[in-house]
Amino acid sequence: MGKIFVPAHEAGDWKMLLAKPERHWRTGYSAKTLAYCWQEADDFPESIKRVFKNSGIELFQNVELLLAFPEYKVPLPGGRRASQNDIFALAKGRNQLISIAIEGKVSEPFDTCIAEWKLEASKGKKTRLQFLCHKLQLYKNKIDHVRYQLLHRTASAIIEAEKFNAQNALMLVHSFSQSDEWFDDYRQFLALFGLKEIRTDSLVYAKTINGIDLYFSWVKGEKEYLSR
Repeated sequence: MGKIFVPAHEAGDWKMLLAKPERHWRTGYSAKTLAYCWQEADDFPESIKRVFKNSGIELFQNVELLLAFPEYKVPLPGGRRASQNDIFALAKGRNQLISIAIEGKVSEPFDTCIAEWKLEASKGKKTRLQFLCHKLQLYKNKIDHVRYQLLHRTASAIIEAEKFNAQNALMLVHSFSQSDEWFDDYRQFLALFGLKEIRTDSLVYAKTINGIDLYFSWVKGEKEYLSR
């Protein structure tokens, strides 16, 4: 992906950015639902603002959205496929930059678990897994049960924080599932960082990685956008 970005004027403009537009742009699915929610807000949606405010974390009390890029690709070593963030956002709180990697969900899983993903472990996959574990300061022998997408999406937030010299990184799941599908996978992933008793509609601090404060959040999106 290049470094020139074209502004979106309406939610439908997001469709052309998808890897498989006709397959993924469907009512009730994450790509279209997320697009309508964010495009109409032209800011952080109210569901996210509410979680930020209720977190009690000063950094997120009056967050300003600076830029948001749909389908934002973050290159990773060990293969040609980048980590394609549903949205990458750069924000500011308390005069500090925040790099935010956003994963939209309805009923879609967070890809396969690491154990399955590395069954046919090519040299490229080994290189990528080593890179991701190093970036997130995780042990390779303790992540087989977690979902691959959660790993590289979190790494994206850290990578872009380094690029923009941001002091903070947030991996945010914006889920429109009315039954919190796949939340247990998210919770298991956060347990790798020593985080327990994780709830939906919450934001938590995880750890500091090379001077960057890492946060996680699961936000339940507005139901009305499922029918758009």
